[in-house]
Amino acid sequence: MAVVVEIDEQFLAAKFDALLPHLDERQRRLTLAAEARSLGHGGMSLVARAARVSRKTVVAGVTELEAGHEPLGRIRRSGGGRKSLTDRDPGLVDALDKLVEPETRGDPMTRLRWTTKSTRTLADELGRQGHTVSHHSVARLLSQVLNYSLQGNVKTVEGKQNPDRDAQFRYLGKQVSELIVAGQPVISVDAKKKELIGQYASTGRTWRRQGDPERVNSHDFPDKQLGKAVPYGVYDVAADTGWVSVGSDGDTAQFAVETIRRWWHRVGVLAYPDAIQLLICADAGGSNGYRLRLWKVELAKLAQEIGLAITVCHMPPGTSKWNKIEHRLFSHISINWAGQPLTSHDVAINLIAGTTTRTGLTVEAERDDNIYPRGIKISNREMKDLITRYLQPHGFHGEWNYTINSATTDTP
Repeated sequence: MAVVVEIDEQFLAAKFDALLPHLDERQRRLTLAAEARSLGHGGMSLVARAARVSRKTVVAGVTELEAGHEPLGRIRRSGGGRKSLTDRDPGLVDALDKLVEPETRGDPMTRLRWTTKSTRTLADELGRQGHTVSHHSVARLLSQVLNYSLQGNVKTVEGKQNPDRDAQFRYLGKQVSELIVAGQPVISVDAKKKELIGQYASTGRTWRRQGDPERVNSHDFPDKQLGKAVPYGVYDVAADTGWVSVGSDGDTAQFAVETIRRWWHRVGVLAYPDAIQLLICADAGGSNGYRLRLWKVELAKLAQEIGLAITVCHMPPGTSKWNKIEHRLFSHISINWAGQPLTSHDVAINLIAGTTTRTGLTVEAERDDNIYPRGIKISNREMKDLITRYLQPHGFHGEWNYTINSATTDTP
């Protein structure tokens, strides 16, 4: 009676990882072919997956093995073959990203990015910049390297859009570019969604032994003792670094500005010792909303404390998902703690601080145990005094764009 042997793909992968690096190209083909033949039906596909090679490579090895004679051609030396496009033109990916990013639309929290420019148009523009590339290669780079994809429309927008929405994006982008070139700090700020602390279900999946999932509560009623995690983040646009304060109270304007204060004293002042101005890119609502008086009052205190002029440019209403912190920091944090219950504030902090990307993102996190009272009112007189002494609205949409000076000014 024939004996059926089941081969674990992970077992094969471990075997190949240990053996194949010591073989040349032909020896690797023959080794994979011999393994595939011994497995019988389906062996070539299984071996190809385990060795992470093309199935054609295994088929070629089987053909070579069964031929029984010296194969034609030469054995390619290690590192041989044509260099990749990005190796031959190191600036190509960056140039392509700069072409696409101003036209990017989508929901960055789910990392859906796409472009309305055709690949042929992009290839032509890259050619004019000195980067010789085909439209096929542009499509491959957009998909595999820059994580873009073509998408259709989805009906999710409710209400009217401000007629100056796109103009505000261009104005904000101009402010960001000018200050980064001048070596001044530019940060994107926002509050991440509050999370329950305790043995609660977390979206996403993580590797565990089969049949042993993480056991969590069957309900999502908050634990009054453990409370919630309230993350507020600061993302340094130029440095690609993040800072997150994890509070346990409320998401208030005082909490938001305190997070910026901590980032500046722990990170910013060291990274930008010659800074004279700080640019903050913020959403239109929430604890850092453009209508919130307490936000501006607290920023005025911070400006006087650190001696910097603080310029704020708000995203147009209804466009918070386009804030850079959402898809350059928060989305990666969500990926990092996916499937892991936040059983304590320390667990949340460690998962945030452990977030990294291949492009170099690093994150620092700490707990903020302060209590921030709610319902603080700023009178008309206080607001008028602030505008007269410190706050300068910009000429374009002064309600969205304004500078808070560190010293008293006579120009309202």
